[in-house]
Amino acid sequence: MNAQAPNAHTPPTLSEVFASAPGDAGPAAFALAHLGPGARVLWVQDRASRREGGRPYAPALAVDLLHLEVAKAVDALWAMEQALSCGTLAAVVGEVWGEARALDFTATKRLALRAERAGVAAWLLRGTAAPDLSAARERWRVVSVAGGAWRAVLLRSRFRPPAEWVARAEGGRLLFVRARPEAVPEALPAEARGAPPRAA
Repeated sequence: MNAQAPNAHTPPTLSEVFASAPGDAGPAAFALAHLGPGARVLWVQDRASRREGGRPYAPALAVDLLHLEVAKAVDALWAMEQALSCGTLAAVVGEVWGEARALDFTATKRLALRAERAGVAAWLLRGTAAPDLSAARERWRVVSVAGGAWRAVLLRSRFRPPAEWVARAEGGRLLFVRARPEAVPEALPAEARGAPPRAA
């Protein structure tokens, strides 16, 4: 049955979205669909993301988009952290390409805490990356499907059990249809689900 987004009542925090196919715009569209029309969003891209996937086309989006391109992943993370202190933003979206060394558990923990403290949502788009150690409160794998919808697999969440959904934007809302209520097959090892690293 149709329902509002699983995280409709989740306070602003850090979420990660992994692409299932290179060049798929679904993960970005899925993240933006969580925000209301006209929401003010800062989109931070590292250079590799812009080169591989292009710059977001602001006129086609329902949000008020500000775009910033930086050289490297470490610069994108710094810019995101600073922007999350800006109360005039509804969200900060960071797009980081590949397996970036700077994007470790400590970096994601800092983003999550800053987002929660400021009440500004943070979204990390991970093109061609594998879900590794992270403090993100929710982690999704998203792929575009027919009809302008997305297959959205919730890999990990602090707020609800993993599940698989078909999601679509409709009338300014994000609607989900439950596809598979049981634990998803793409389950992560404990260290990749965001558990803190073990002491040596």
